[in-house]
Amino acid sequence: MRRDDQEMELAAPPRLEPPAAEPQGRATDGDLLQRIADGDNGAFDILYGRFARPLYGLALRMLRDRSRAEDAVQETFAAIWRSAASYRPERGPGAPWLYAVARNAIVDRARARGEATFADPPEAVAPDAAPDEQAQSSYVSWRVHRAVADLPEHEREVLELAYWGGLSQSEVARFLDIPLGTVKTRTRSGLARLADLLDGEFR
Repeated sequence: MRRDDQEMELAAPPRLEPPAAEPQGRATDGDLLQRIADGDNGAFDILYGRFARPLYGLALRMLRDRSRAEDAVQETFAAIWRSAASYRPERGPGAPWLYAVARNAIVDRARARGEATFADPPEAVAPDAAPDEQAQSSYVSWRVHRAVADLPEHEREVLELAYWGGLSQSEVARFLDIPLGTVKTRTRSGLARLADLLDGEFR
């Protein structure tokens, strides 16, 4: 995808065929983002080839609509091109930064239809519940959501992808380009931290 043709290309559905082989010597996602910030079209093409399919899968799981999932992917890559200069390698690898950009695009499209997302407290109150039960359930949903938001970013992202995005741990590992063992460790530590944050509140 060339910079001059970006808007025309991004108006089309994501290229979900297998990506072209990358040049010998795989660049990291962070390296690619830094090159994109300097206007490197080739780096943009490589990053698109790496992430178009997993981003589309994530968006489709969350939005349950092919057209809106495609729009979310398109907006994600448009935003990457516009804001790659804001990526700071000293704060971590490129994939989690890219996930945050995709998350915003997916949330925007879900909210446009008034749908709950992993950015909103889930509604789990039965319609025929008594007022006190509704109040308690709403508070629990809100408090759990706020506790998740208070987690360190590296733990929050794996929990969001797994529990709200519906990805398996292997899929989370591929999406974030981190070892499966790291995903398992962050999941365990995130859940343990959640338990500590919520300890005593719902007894």
